[in-house]
Amino acid sequence: MGLCASIGITAVVAGTAATANAATAKSKELINYGEKYIGTPYLYGAVPYMTNAFDCSSFTQYVFDNFDITLPRTSIDQALKGQKVAKGYLSMGDLVFFKTNGYGISHVAIYAGNNKILHSANDGVEISDMDSNYWSSKYVTARRVLN
Repeated sequence: MGLCASIGITAVVAGTAATANAATAKSKELINYGEKYIGTPYLYGAVPYMTNAFDCSSFTQYVFDNFDITLPRTSIDQALKGQKVAKGYLSMGDLVFFKTNGYGISHVAIYAGNNKILHSANDGVEISDMDSNYWSSKYVTARRVLN
């Protein structure tokens, strides 16, 4: 590929997605805070801000609210917030979105670094491997809402 084409492609990519950031003290604190809830049961449609059970989006909403970041209640609405991030540039604390129902965005998780996600799923709040056959095939997009 020629130099001009490379520069043009780089410019297009740089204009559409956030670049990777090293984990910050704030992003580590956010993950540590969320990890306190590992094992908390999953409940579809969980009431916002209750902590005895979460669904995926009530969990992300609750964790980010602790850091003064207001997120909407549903995963599809959360996917409209922040800045789009390319999968190869994920940073700890980014929101990652998945299509688990066959129709569109239906699950949200927090990127925990090293291709791991912190989320509330069928087994409750847990850390999962984004590279697993299941999650890698369901990935849709990511957003950065943490500064």
